[in-house]
Amino acid sequence: MAEPMIRVEVVYAAVDRQALLALDVPLGTSVRAAAIASGMAERFPELDLAHCPLGIFGRLIDGPEQHELEAGDRVEIYRPLLADPKEIRRLRALKAAASRKAQKSI
Repeated sequence: MAEPMIRVEVVYAAVDRQALLALDVPLGTSVRAAAIASGMAERFPELDLAHCPLGIFGRLIDGPEQHELEAGDRVEIYRPLLADPKEIRRLRALKAAASRKAQKSI
């Protein structure tokens, strides 16, 4: 008897292009296994699917090797952040404060 299959989507967006693939996987497939089975690593050689963060519908998944997919899930492959968002906000606030101070001294 054939294994029951479910349909999921796997998506990845690089800086310059993106891909969305529909994929039929066996029931019980993990998030990481679906990402690897999608073939995204061949389309985007910079991807390290064995270690990159993964999510489902915008929610980061802890332990994607153990988390089993459900029919209709969209697996998202995340790029590493180039800069820490908290640090960017802190620097932006410092710059704005310096600008306000400079305006007051004029």
